[in-house]
Amino acid sequence: MTVLDDARTLLESGPLCDACLGRPFADRSFGLRNDERGRALRTTIALEADEPYESTDPDDCWVCEGLAGRYDEYADRAVEALDGIDFFTYQVGTRVPPLVEENDELLRADAGMDADAGEQFKSEFNREVGRRVGARTETEVDFERPDVQLLLDLDADAVEVTINSVAVYGRYRKVERDVPQTEWPCSNCGGSGRLTNRPCPECDGTGYRYETSVEQEVAPTLVTALRGREGVFHGAGREDVDALMLGDGRPFVLEVKEPHRRDVDLAALEREINEESDHIEVEGLRFATYEMVARVKEHDASKTYRMDVAFGGTVTDDDLQAALDDLRGATIQQRTPQRVDHRRADLVREREVYDVSGELDDETHATLTVHGAGGLYVKELVSGDEGRTEPSLAGLLGVDAEVTHLDVLDVEGEEEPFEQSEFFRDGRNE
Repeated sequence: MTVLDDARTLLESGPLCDACLGRPFADRSFGLRNDERGRALRTTIALEADEPYESTDPDDCWVCEGLAGRYDEYADRAVEALDGIDFFTYQVGTRVPPLVEENDELLRADAGMDADAGEQFKSEFNREVGRRVGARTETEVDFERPDVQLLLDLDADAVEVTINSVAVYGRYRKVERDVPQTEWPCSNCGGSGRLTNRPCPECDGTGYRYETSVEQEVAPTLVTALRGREGVFHGAGREDVDALMLGDGRPFVLEVKEPHRRDVDLAALEREINEESDHIEVEGLRFATYEMVARVKEHDASKTYRMDVAFGGTVTDDDLQAALDDLRGATIQQRTPQRVDHRRADLVREREVYDVSGELDDETHATLTVHGAGGLYVKELVSGDEGRTEPSLAGLLGVDAEVTHLDVLDVEGEEEPFEQSEFFRDGRNE
C-alpha cells in the first residue's frame, strides 16, 4: 500500500486532527512537523478525489481528544512555572493519559500499520512543547542532565518542575586543627543541643561536637548565593580532625540542591568565604558537571603528609634512617585501625609507601614526610596500632612511636590533576 492508501485508511477510523493523521508518517520527509504532514496528506487526498477539503479541529479528534491543540498553552504554563528560576538547559517529559496512549496504538492497528510506525504521541508532545519553551526562554534542550526538567502531566492537567543541583568544584586548605570536614553532630544530645529541659553540657547547646567544619565554612555562602535549598559537601577523601590540610588543598565539590540561581560570580564568592573564615581557605571555585561529584567521591588519590613523632625511648639517627629505608617502597598490611573500627569494616588492606624521609629533632622526637597510596593510615604506619599494621616505624625501631601533629601537604601526588578534567562547565566559569 502507498502512503496515501494508509492515510485514507486512517481517515476512515474517525475524525482525526492533522497532527494525529501525520504522526504515523513522522519518519517520512524530514523537516516537516506532524501537523504539516497530516495537512499535506489530507489536501492530496481531497485533490485526487476531487472532493471538498475538510479539516478536523483537535477538540474533535478521537485520538488526542484535543491535546494536540494545546501545545502553546502548555508551553505558556511551563514558562510561567519556570519564572524566578535561572537555567541554561532544560528537558521536557510528558505523562500521557492511558486512554490517549491506547487510542494512539489503535489508530495504527486499525489501519494495519506497525505499532511503532512514525512517532508516538508522547514524543511529539515533548518536542512541540519543548521547542516552544526553548524559543521563549532562549535556552537549550539537554537530554543528559539539564538544569531543569519539566513534566507535563496531561492526565492531571499539571506542570511539574524539577530543579537539578549545581556542582561547584574547588580545593580547600584547613589552617586550624580540630575542624572536621563535614558537620559533626553531638552524640550526647543527637544534635538537638538540649537534654530534656536544659542545654546539652557536652556541646554547650550548639548541637555540634566541634565548633565548625569545612562544610559549615563553605556551604552557607554558596547556598545563599545560588538560592538553593541545601548544600551537600563531597570531599576527595578526608583528613583527620586534628590534621591541617595544606599545600594546594584537597579537592571537593559542593552540591547545591534546587538552586534558583546559576549565574553567580564564583571568584567573588571565593573571596567572601576566605575573608569570613579563620579556619579554612578555598581556591579555584568552578562550576562542574554532576559527574564530578562521583569523580571526587571515588578518587583514591595518593597523599603526602608531614608528621611530628614522639618516641617512647631514645632513637639514634642511624636507626631512624634504617627504619625509613625499610618502609620506603614497602607494601603495608593494615588491619582496620582501632580508632575507626566502630564505623568501618574489619579488613586487612594493602597500601604502598611511595616515599618516606625524616630526621630527628632530638633523641625522642622526629619530623617525617610520607608519600603514600590513597587509604594508607599514616598514624598507624608510625605506631603499629598494637600489631595491626605491619611493618611499622615503631616495630622496626623497637620503641613506641606516636604522631603528635599531622599535616597533609598534597592530595593527588602523581595522579591526574582534577584541573585537567573534562567534567567542568567552562562556559559557566567565564
